[in-house]
Amino acid sequence: MTRFVVYGAGAVGGTIGARLFEAGHEVVLICRGRHLEAVRSEGLLFRTPEGERRLRIPAAGSPAEVVWRADDVVLLCMKTQDTAAALAELERAAGCRVPVVCAQNGVENERLAARRFTDVYAMLVALPATHLEPGVILASGAPLSGCLHAGRYPRGTDPLIRAVCGALDGAGFRSEAVDDALALKYRKLLLNLGNGLDVILGTSSWGAGGEVGDFLALLRAEGEACYQAAGIRAVSPAEYAERVTRHYRSVPVAGEGRAGSSTLQSVLRGHTVTEVDYLNGEIVLLGALHGVPTPANRLVRELATRIAAAGGDGPHATIGDLRRMLAGG
Repeated sequence: MTRFVVYGAGAVGGTIGARLFEAGHEVVLICRGRHLEAVRSEGLLFRTPEGERRLRIPAAGSPAEVVWRADDVVLLCMKTQDTAAALAELERAAGCRVPVVCAQNGVENERLAARRFTDVYAMLVALPATHLEPGVILASGAPLSGCLHAGRYPRGTDPLIRAVCGALDGAGFRSEAVDDALALKYRKLLLNLGNGLDVILGTSSWGAGGEVGDFLALLRAEGEACYQAAGIRAVSPAEYAERVTRHYRSVPVAGEGRAGSSTLQSVLRGHTVTEVDYLNGEIVLLGALHGVPTPANRLVRELATRIAAAGGDGPHATIGDLRRMLAGG
């Protein structure tokens, strides 16, 4: 029987680990600091639209603390800026043949993992969840917790990822083994270009209209232009809606809504380095490689990085400020 080692048990990893554990699967969480202490001493407090419960899921502080088995599958769930160091630790402890499923935003994690591990899988993560308190995960997706389609990297499927997706599909997610996981992830990357904007504005931009919506459209138009120049395929918005977003929605849990994007949550927890280098920065990189101007994404990456480095205290900016900066004013 497969054991799932969830490496990075924050909002995404905590939700995936909790749902698998509740479905009867063997799970080990790897987390750190006060979060690890709380999970070990009191269990993981898992809050969902159905209610809350404490789950006594085994937890370790690093891969070195896990007694590795031949049937283990690693679900990599930390932010991309932490991936390289995490993979080095994982290889030292588990070797290079443990299967690694990159349940993360962006498209850089698979590249990093494929340098070290023989079996690497790309997983789309569309999962509304919040982690702001040690030992507490709020999963706000309903009627399912989210979508977790996955396939081999860079393409295809195999029996292992079909089994992983089958377990997740029976644990409160919509999860299919697919040949085109990267095409789904590239579409999600365009959606995640608003994460850096959340840090700048200090609030969630998800589903925003007006000036915020117009600026989000500008960020995504730059991304689409880079994809076209680079020959990158992303599924269409209509296909993404059909395969992903129609299966869940984000609802308040005990009157509490989701606390913004995963990037904004990192800043709210006091992190001074964020994943914007691998979201907006991915578009900036593609633009540099293929001769496509990306001034809006470059500006958002720079300002979000500066705000996070200052502890999230600012100076923040308005959409009007961003427009003036782009215009050179």
